Amino acid sequence: MSEQTKAFYVTTPIYYVNDAPHIGHAYTTAAGDVLTRWHRQRGEDVWFLTGTDEHGEKVLRTAQANGVEPQQWADRLVEQAWLPVLETIDAANDDFIRTTELRHTERVQQFLQGLKDSGEIYEGDYEGPYCVHCEEFKLPGDLIEGEGDQAGQLLCKIHGRPVEIVSETNWFFRLSTYADALLAHYEANPSAVQPQSAYNEVIAFIRGGLQDLSISRSSFDWGIPVPWDPSQVVYVWFDALLNYATAVGLGDGPGTPGAAKFAATWPADVHLVGKDILRFHAVIWPAMLMASGLPLPRKVFAHGWLLVGGEKMSKSKLTGIAPSQIIDHFGSDAFRYYFLRAIVFGSDGSFSWEDMSARYTSELANGLGNLASRAAAMVVRYRSGLLPAPSAYLEADLDLQRLLATTVPLVDEAVLSLDFAGGLSAVKAYVDAVNGYVTEQAPWVLAKEPENEARLSTVLYTICESLRAIAVLYHPVMPKATTSLWDQLGAAAGLGELSAQPVQEAGQWGQLTPGAVVTKGEALFPRLEESRDHGQSPRLEESRDDGQSPRLEEPEEQSA
Repeated sequence: MSEQTKAFYVTTPIYYVNDAPHIGHAYTTAAGDVLTRWHRQRGEDVWFLTGTDEHGEKVLRTAQANGVEPQQWADRLVEQAWLPVLETIDAANDDFIRTTELRHTERVQQFLQGLKDSGEIYEGDYEGPYCVHCEEFKLPGDLIEGEGDQAGQLLCKIHGRPVEIVSETNWFFRLSTYADALLAHYEANPSAVQPQSAYNEVIAFIRGGLQDLSISRSSFDWGIPVPWDPSQVVYVWFDALLNYATAVGLGDGPGTPGAAKFAATWPADVHLVGKDILRFHAVIWPAMLMASGLPLPRKVFAHGWLLVGGEKMSKSKLTGIAPSQIIDHFGSDAFRYYFLRAIVFGSDGSFSWEDMSARYTSELANGLGNLASRAAAMVVRYRSGLLPAPSAYLEADLDLQRLLATTVPLVDEAVLSLDFAGGLSAVKAYVDAVNGYVTEQAPWVLAKEPENEARLSTVLYTICESLRAIAVLYHPVMPKATTSLWDQLGAAAGLGELSAQPVQEAGQWGQLTPGAVVTKGEALFPRLEESRDHGQSPRLEESRDDGQSPRLEEPEEQSA
């Protein structure tokens, strides 16, 4: 299949079902959703995958602690927590993969058998530290000495919890033989791991020497059976990483729907991951693909952590805020906007209720929302709700047109490079410029002077046409509010649906049709409740364990 017909393929990590999602998970998924919506509005075919990682010792122990079988626990979490959160944050994913699905487990076994047959897997003994919460065998540099009650114990750097010493006879993947090939790949493709700090970490790790990887476990049975040795199950990461390929038909025979899907989708264009799982995706995963002769992902992008009170998001420390706690108050559009606007994607960022309230009020309610409300109200009042045709443009009007023409490619370039904050900042600057234009042109004054009828029409058209472009640029980020704005502008009658508007053409002036029916609808961003608008954060309550909602007790980790 030709390069031109390949879909732009974006994935999130698949998330562990040991617990319910919090805003750290929603942050990654929202970023993937915005990226794919943007590419869709560029006229590209897109495939957006997310899902859940349901195997491994951590999930098994959590299920046992709750007195249920692991499959029952996974089903409950997916149904009550993971699928609903996608709707909560308005994610328009194309697929949702579960690692307990037959389409995944069978393809994993087929892939593994292929590696075994080609000599990439051998039997050996393993003894060393293992972090159940990371589901990872740890190297000495990944551990720290415990203090206080944990004195004399080795702790995982990420979780601060004691590791367990594991001694098993397992099956090993010859990871060490791929160090040179990985270095050559990354030297030839420096954008394959981003941001730069992540790239530097991966290169340093590979140059430090790679060890062969144990890819099976024999001490428990919650996993995919190793096809030639059913007494063992596939190591959860080796299983989970394959989801990106199994979901689109990895290994299916020629002429099958799976083979056609794989040809139209693979390789992935962007794997979005948290920085704590970078090595799995940028070292182990490409080595697995090299061993099978498959194309490597084009980019692994490791974003930073969301911090609350200076600490990484964690249910065990009560910083694991559920997305609904924020969205019920601010709305899903504001949630998506805030986390991609306020935090540079790729860096750690701190969330605070106060900062989100301030940005909501200043940038959304008083900025974009007030501009849209004033524009519609003035067209309704001064032109009976019909968009007027512009007359001669003056320099002030042309300045806005020129600014828009330079803003659109700037925003497009920023979003394509995953600089969401930079792109949103550029759109906000244009919103500010339009608000400044309204103040300077004072259409309410022009309306009082009959000799300025033509000028008033030009000003009103300029404001509404600017809002048309703003709606297009903001739509991948805030689909609900921008659709409402599109409807208020009466744009659909002449231009079609908002989601079909090419973002790269948003700067072409004069697209709104004069005579369009403009209506004043509900506020795009309603005023926040007083109790929350004065700096009060939501109270974090422990969830019930009454069968109505998943118990939130284990810390969050993102899986593959």
